[in-house]
Amino acid sequence: MEFSERTMLFVPGDRPDRFSKAASSGADAVLIDLEDAVPADNKAAARAAAIRWLVRHRSVVRINAPGSPWHAEDLAALAEAPALRGVVLPKCSTAEQVASVIDHLPYGVSLLPLIESAIGLREAGAIAGLPRVGRLLFGSVDYALDTGITPSPPEEPELLWARSSLVNASQAAGLPSPLDGVHTRLDDEEGLATSSRRSRALGFGGRLCVHPLQVATVHRAWQPTDQEIQWARGVIQASSASNGGATRVDGQMVDRPVLQRARRLLSLADKP
Repeated sequence: MEFSERTMLFVPGDRPDRFSKAASSGADAVLIDLEDAVPADNKAAARAAAIRWLVRHRSVVRINAPGSPWHAEDLAALAEAPALRGVVLPKCSTAEQVASVIDHLPYGVSLLPLIESAIGLREAGAIAGLPRVGRLLFGSVDYALDTGITPSPPEEPELLWARSSLVNASQAAGLPSPLDGVHTRLDDEEGLATSSRRSRALGFGGRLCVHPLQVATVHRAWQPTDQEIQWARGVIQASSASNGGATRVDGQMVDRPVLQRARRLLSLADKP
């Protein structure tokens, strides 16, 4: 299953009163969280609420990590969720670990590995190459904690290598561009916009959101500029006029990668 969303909006699994609001936020996908956002005492109730929602509403669910007391029950319950679209697996460390979870997923449901540790990033290429992996996600906050990195917002240059490595692993495996991690400051729209533009420039296809108010800002960051759209249209027209032969636009040779970039920009421009 193709995952090309620009935004996935987290909503706590133990707050079913927020599910509909998340679905109407404009986010490309709702991500019901059974892990970090839910206290231990509420895990069972959150799981039950998610299953009720997934009877009719196509959504993604983040389950609890392998080795946790709730992991097996999460997987068993989701086997009965007809509208389940994908499962986010936190704390991914090895391809073997991820493959064992994939074996328990219902037919047609993709796994979205959340890479949030040094070991997970080291194994990202092997994880990305597994069947039924739909897309990689970057858990930037936990990754920084695991590695002892102190990011400098909003650009976070200290995480440049990690982000680029995840983009490279995704591309090498033929996956859609990965989703970047959350921007945790809810009162910082400018920082969200700046960091989102950075993520797009690095090759990410979107990012995870923790509040409905973040969605529109992230979408704008992935919206091509008028100049980019004009360039892309020029490339498409020039390629068509040359019947796919060698040509130039603004002094730049138009080859297959350039043509693919132009088409990708125009596809983004068509999204609301």
